[in-house]
Amino acid sequence: MSATGSSNTVRRPSRSGLAVLFGALVSLLATLLLGAPGASARTEPTTSGTAARAADPAAIPAAAPAAAPAAAPTAALTEVTGFGTNPSNLQMYLYVPDSVTANPAIVVAVHYCTGSGPAMYSGTEYASLADRYGFIVVYPSVTRASKCFDVSSPQALRRGGGSDPVGIKSMVDWVTRTYSADTGRIFATGISSGAMMTNVLLGDYPDVFAAGAAFSGVPFGCFATTDGSEWNSACSGGTVLHTPQEWGDLVRTAYPGYTGPRPRMQVWHGTEDDVLRYPNFGEEIKQWTDVLGVGQTPAATDSPQSGWTRTRYGSTGDRAPVEAISLQGVGHNLYAYGMAARVLTFFGLDSSGPGPGPQPGACKVTVTTNAWSTGLTGSVTITNTGTTRIEGWKLAFTLPSGQTITNGWGATYAPASGSVTATNATYNGTIAPNASVGIGYQANHGGNSAAPTAFALNGTVCAVS
Repeated sequence: MSATGSSNTVRRPSRSGLAVLFGALVSLLATLLLGAPGASARTEPTTSGTAARAADPAAIPAAAPAAAPAAAPTAALTEVTGFGTNPSNLQMYLYVPDSVTANPAIVVAVHYCTGSGPAMYSGTEYASLADRYGFIVVYPSVTRASKCFDVSSPQALRRGGGSDPVGIKSMVDWVTRTYSADTGRIFATGISSGAMMTNVLLGDYPDVFAAGAAFSGVPFGCFATTDGSEWNSACSGGTVLHTPQEWGDLVRTAYPGYTGPRPRMQVWHGTEDDVLRYPNFGEEIKQWTDVLGVGQTPAATDSPQSGWTRTRYGSTGDRAPVEAISLQGVGHNLYAYGMAARVLTFFGLDSSGPGPGPQPGACKVTVTTNAWSTGLTGSVTITNTGTTRIEGWKLAFTLPSGQTITNGWGATYAPASGSVTATNATYNGTIAPNASVGIGYQANHGGNSAAPTAFALNGTVCAVS
């Protein structure tokens, strides 16, 4: 490694299942912000840690290093130092698979309280999934005594404020420079304290992150304190309640004047969570549906697994603007094997190579049906009314009751009834600004031959005419 991006390789362990424990102990941190570490490598043995939870401080645009950074070894957990502005002395751990793709996606996996980057690496499946799909994983690691991320301080809740979010943004910038990463496919996920940080990252840096997934977290700004404390008992107890707009305004205040696309959000919570109480789940939904401009009424509700209730807001497909999964009878120790794969589906990373492109700024769908006694044809025109080219698309819509698709053109359709996702063909995956694509389907009906009334393109709700 060069002096601007040194690294140290840590041998890769087996990944055990993660049990998320939380110590309610939170120490009062000094307000002194530590400077960025020097460009010397540090070694930390990788251990399979047991998990926990809570909150901490960080935020400022990363300064580019003077020289081009060197790449890290592949197929090994590596600590990178000297990665850029790092006011709270975070450590950066990196996993780059042997199969890393050109212009790879980045997943930032944020640990729980008392945890570490290496523990998050060994206790979750993101590295093994990176082996399969070719993305890069960044594991931020706290060095303060509590090992909790700062999601409480005024600095953390403001873009460029000077605490943990700034150091994490520097890590993302380092990976983007070093590997020419796809800036449209940068994602964050975390557990407990890491889930709270996921909310904070998406609020502070909506222009950086395309989506997030938060396991047992709280809304952006819920844990705010002004006395230097990391802990907010009212928020953890589920008694901080706001209207959707009030929650949304907290996010918008983090980056005043920003008018661009906002990242999608997936939230997970157990009904018996005794550390960050279950009402926080509903408050997160209120916040992110408001931020993304979609209604509070689910567009789809299902149960993908026994005891789970999944609601989707703004559209019905796998990449809805907001997706929420409630686990009946489950406590704070929520994360389990298999959930990371569901996160990748929401992110659009569960296939080799680039997934569908970033959300369009705006879109329009024109739909008509032509019916006969028991059947119909539907004609759909998708128009990109934004200013960004769409490379790869999925169109989500719900067929009226009684309709079943029997044939289609211009896209593949799945499933054949109910909440349907149409995925582009090889020849029409690109939609330039102000350009259109025509697709269609043939369906049976039981008397209702109406056209679908709502559509979402790559998670963005479209105008319908």
